[in-house]
Amino acid sequence: MKASSIGSALVPVSDPGAHTRIPIAHMRHVYRLDEVERRLGKLPTREHESLRATYERMIEKGPDRFQVKPSGLPAMEHLYDELPNFHEVLDDVKRQLALCTDSHDALEITPMLLLGPPGVGKTHFAREMAQLLGTGMGFVSMSSMTAGWLLSGASSQWKGARPGKVFETLVDGQYANPVMVVDEIDKAGSEHAYDPLGSLYSLLEHDTAHSFTDEFAEVPIDASQVIWVATANEARAIPDPILNRVNVFEIEMPTPEAARRIAGKLYRSIRADHAWGQRFVPEPGDAVLDALSQLAPREMRRALMTAFGNAKLDGRDALETRDLPGVSTKRAPIGFVQ
Repeated sequence: MKASSIGSALVPVSDPGAHTRIPIAHMRHVYRLDEVERRLGKLPTREHESLRATYERMIEKGPDRFQVKPSGLPAMEHLYDELPNFHEVLDDVKRQLALCTDSHDALEITPMLLLGPPGVGKTHFAREMAQLLGTGMGFVSMSSMTAGWLLSGASSQWKGARPGKVFETLVDGQYANPVMVVDEIDKAGSEHAYDPLGSLYSLLEHDTAHSFTDEFAEVPIDASQVIWVATANEARAIPDPILNRVNVFEIEMPTPEAARRIAGKLYRSIRADHAWGQRFVPEPGDAVLDALSQLAPREMRRALMTAFGNAKLDGRDALETRDLPGVSTKRAPIGFVQ
């Protein structure tokens, strides 16, 4: 990634082939350096080494981070094409982008919750969002959480304590407004000593997120610019205080025709990304596309990689349905009503 300057700020420049315009960047303080120095000075000698290292890292990195936004309304046609079941979400993002593209206002995206079955592409959408906006991304998987303090950190008094993911993404990253993905938020367990989603009540509110305090570092950080994308299979297990703070979008499986387009694009993408891909024909056959359209988008890549390998072993330059693992052309498409 190259960089150029606007005023006193460095501006990351997108790759020439990227779909986004060159993002505009300003510098934003995400914490107060004097507060970090004050807390470091109060630490007892030879104690709290992990906390000391955290404060020293904050001082070394400094409090300024890029606050970026597209320089104009970015080209989004490719996303409408690649994510045909996310049109409602993309429309909402486009409206919010339009409000700030020709002004000095910071980029503000209302926190969103994407509801849909596993494999429908919710996490992939979040990654595409980070690419579109020209910012970084943090990721928290609630289903694999081993501690209730993963988001907000744990007190330094506890053995093995460390900062939470929000703190780490802002302090260790380059951006003041990263996309933060809370994956499978409906899987957050209630067996923890306290509510693992409790910190989101303030983080999802723009005003209170200005001064978010991680329980490990105990230094207020500005998380008000974070762009929140939560995913879930269903809303039933999500607390009302969370649902009241987000825009909820129900994501359905793509239609059979849309699924065929996704499969075709994925085939071409895999073929282009690998040197061995040039040994295969440019387009998959209709039978292969029909078979792939029965799968959830997440499963298509794995199925295609297996199929490429099977075809290679068989000495063919074109995939056949028998190359795809566990796909039957007689099976009803997942998520579709016949």
